[in-house]
Amino acid sequence: METSMENIGTLEYVLDKYSKIWCWKVTGERAVSMISRLVPEAWYGENVNEVIIPDSTESVKQIKLILDRYPLEILSKTTWQRKIVKTYAPKPTLPPVKHKLKRAKTGDQFRGKLLNFQKEGLDFLMKSSGNALLADEMGLGKTVQTLSYVATEKQTFPVLVVAPLVTLNNWEREIEKFLKKKSRNGRLVESESPSVTLIRTGKKKELPKTDIYVINYELLFKRYDDLAKVGIKTVVCDEVHNLRSKTTQKYKSIKKLAALPSVSYRIGLSGTPIYNRGSEIWPIIDILKPGLLGSFKEFCEYFCYVNEKGKAIVLENKRASLRNELQKHVMLRRKKSDVLKELKDKVRYKEVIAADTDYYVEELDKIWKRLEEEQKEADSE
Repeated sequence: METSMENIGTLEYVLDKYSKIWCWKVTGERAVSMISRLVPEAWYGENVNEVIIPDSTESVKQIKLILDRYPLEILSKTTWQRKIVKTYAPKPTLPPVKHKLKRAKTGDQFRGKLLNFQKEGLDFLMKSSGNALLADEMGLGKTVQTLSYVATEKQTFPVLVVAPLVTLNNWEREIEKFLKKKSRNGRLVESESPSVTLIRTGKKKELPKTDIYVINYELLFKRYDDLAKVGIKTVVCDEVHNLRSKTTQKYKSIKKLAALPSVSYRIGLSGTPIYNRGSEIWPIIDILKPGLLGSFKEFCEYFCYVNEKGKAIVLENKRASLRNELQKHVMLRRKKSDVLKELKDKVRYKEVIAADTDYYVEELDKIWKRLEEEQKEADSE
């Protein structure tokens, strides 16, 4: 005897043979009987006890009414999860999280002057105990705020800065500009800056004792053993979206480095904190504040659905709550429009890169010759 807990039919997302549009196909005697009463737009399928329902928000709502009382076996689970989200009543917009931040005073080792909103950024980093995601929009000085924290907080050196290759020289320049050298006895040397080792090779070699190590993401896994021996206390990940995939070598290397007993502070910098799929934020937060979003499985069960390619996508109606959760505990995000009055004129630096000039000219000549030949052919036609 059939009970209310047994499936009364199946539900599948299909391309209808005759109308050539994507529809919902329901099978099962009881299910078809209910659908025919609730959805007048439905039509019978090719087989007995089979009905086709046009794909629309209203149709999905009616199917959901049946599912709430009588279970159907859903054969197209991913599509159903995606479609059902659109039937939910929109949630009221969550007010942005407002941090109660003060204009913190920089430490004596910092050389320079912060804008008021940057002082508040320093205060945020201090209150986060140096385990935070600084997600200010590009151009608001995430680098200088990070350096001010390193100069203000206690016991931050040696520092490891992991950044894209093209930004390494900029980091070296900013360190020289904004930080003062501190001698072993704690005396500040006004005319000098902390020692910096720029790591540009993947060849394993013992690293010298330095205040700050700067390396690009691609070399990190090759030099992990060397870096693990120098007693890193602060890890800074610039353009932290490089770590949004937890299967890459650079992610695994950073994860291990950040978990070393010597490391007390972990700072991520990003101008675009929430990514296309949304779920890419989990690996980053798991480095900066492990456990904040639970395990990846727990995170996905609460915030995500899985698409046809097996990728976890944050549900649209959960994005605002995820953003608020991040801002409450780990993330500071300001836009240029928030601090426009304080911004100074943009400063641009020329970056000299190593290039084979002869090769460049040779390739350019090939392109010009090809263009000239194409022009001659066009003129002769």
